[in-house]
Amino acid sequence: MKETLTGAWRLLSIAWRVDWRKTVTAVVLMMAGAVAAPLLAAFLGLMTDAVVDGRTGDAGGYGVVVAVLAVVTLSFGNFAHVAYFELAELAELHFVEELMTLSNGYEGIEHHERPDYADLVTVLQPESRRFPNALQALFSTFGLLLAVVFTAVLLARLNPLLLLLPLAAVPPLIAGRKAEAITDRARTDTAQPTRIALNLFRLASSARFAGELRVFRMSDELRRRHAELWETTSRGLWHANTRAALVRAAGQTVFGLAYMGAMILVIREAIAGHHGVGDVVLVISLATQVNRQVASAVNLLGDLQRMAGTLRRMDTMRGLVTTAAATAPAQRPSAETAPGAGRQTPPETFTRGIELEGVDFAYPGTDTPVLTDVSLTLPAGSTVAVIGENGAGKSTLVKLLCGLYRPSRGRVLLDGTDLRQLPAEQWRERIAAGFQDFVRYELPARSTVGLGDLPRIDDDTSVRAALEKAHATDLIGQLADGLDTQLGTSYTEGAELSGGQWQKLALGRALMRETPLLLVLDEPTSALDPEAEHHLFERYAAQARTLGASTGAITLLVSHRFSTVRMADLIVVVRDGRIVETGDHTALMKAGGLYAELFELQALAYK
Repeated sequence: MKETLTGAWRLLSIAWRVDWRKTVTAVVLMMAGAVAAPLLAAFLGLMTDAVVDGRTGDAGGYGVVVAVLAVVTLSFGNFAHVAYFELAELAELHFVEELMTLSNGYEGIEHHERPDYADLVTVLQPESRRFPNALQALFSTFGLLLAVVFTAVLLARLNPLLLLLPLAAVPPLIAGRKAEAITDRARTDTAQPTRIALNLFRLASSARFAGELRVFRMSDELRRRHAELWETTSRGLWHANTRAALVRAAGQTVFGLAYMGAMILVIREAIAGHHGVGDVVLVISLATQVNRQVASAVNLLGDLQRMAGTLRRMDTMRGLVTTAAATAPAQRPSAETAPGAGRQTPPETFTRGIELEGVDFAYPGTDTPVLTDVSLTLPAGSTVAVIGENGAGKSTLVKLLCGLYRPSRGRVLLDGTDLRQLPAEQWRERIAAGFQDFVRYELPARSTVGLGDLPRIDDDTSVRAALEKAHATDLIGQLADGLDTQLGTSYTEGAELSGGQWQKLALGRALMRETPLLLVLDEPTSALDPEAEHHLFERYAAQARTLGASTGAITLLVSHRFSTVRMADLIVVVRDGRIVETGDHTALMKAGGLYAELFELQALAYK
């Protein structure tokens, strides 16, 4: 109960912060409408007695009051709906924004790798749409409490024993709380199969994957797995809802027996002449209202308890992200970290470059290292290529350099300064990156490219220059409205592009920043043919030498195609999370190691 009360207070605080005027309006209207109901019963009893006694004038006056109270009872709740519905939309927006902030507010991305985090997101996303129900429950509760007080006073005037009738509402409330706890646990327990089923649905309904699904005849298999997962989820929720319904029914049965007892008591006293017909009408009306109040209280408590669970999960998510930030190696006190951490700024130019000293890294929740004892120097002004088989740790190494992950052990130094001593946002302002898993932003083409440098997002000259660097200016002519073309099938008029076209836009986005200290191109041309990639990398290498000569900038290329990376100043060979070879193409070929072996194997494939 404490969690429910705390959740209700937090919900009221959210509503107050969003718009206190609408909050006050909704509360006043809901309370007025709720209080009008027991008063309606009281005046209905008075009107009945007046009619029985033949007091026509009094009966007419009471009838007018009854009519007014009936209008208030029926309409004020609807007027309140206008206020709290808009309030609920604003509160939902506030909640979603907080969810997005939590998801992206921490400088690292380690928490995204955790299954418990994914489960929380799966539950929280649909729960955010329950704010209208939750706010209605909250405001209705204020009115309900006041109505219960008025009802109790009216019942006590007739017979103190009738006060037991509102007390009979306690078992249904306890039962409702227990029932909601059962369903809440079920939502948590079924979060994982729900998340996987939703992922399968996205796969099966996405145009991006339609071709591959048909070639491999995966449609039936996806449907089968999706059905099995939903069956698991549905079975778990059905059993929970069945148990919850039985618990609620038991609570309502207790109240039903009390309701019958109250009717018998009043009717017997009326027969004995202790009460008039109006009192019988009053008790019947109030008992009916108490019945509705109990049912309403059970439902309201369930809604409030569910929202309290949602806010608790949000706290859990906040704690998880905060813990990830606090326990990340970047935040731990270390003998390697000098005093004044976080107060330095990235260098304007590189004179020495980037050094990795004894770096280890393991993903959150695992003890298996992805990188082990990596010691490496990326000289200022150089073009560096990172190669290795799938799963060797290349992309992880790239994300460490970008500050998306922090080493489990060791240091990443920028001109001798530990990356942990630099504000993450300032370092990322000096980075440009094109990742293998690039985003397909469904925006106008200009913005899709311009996002790479937000201050110049709508600058046509800068966007065209970036596309020129990416060797992608031909793409503008292929779009119906040039840079104004809306991209993506989420829009009726949106253009769907090929994988290569999306990748060219991503490359242009990566090249928007004119003077980055680190340019990362992680498999940036996987959708292009080898010849096109080779020519493109030749241009990158030339641009990198020009940029490197002026600022010491480092260009880091990741590719599976050895014919492309041979032009790099330094080639780094990664295997099983370790650096096994470094050097230029000529030196590595002479060494006859893993690089030479892989180069020869790939060369044979093109012969």
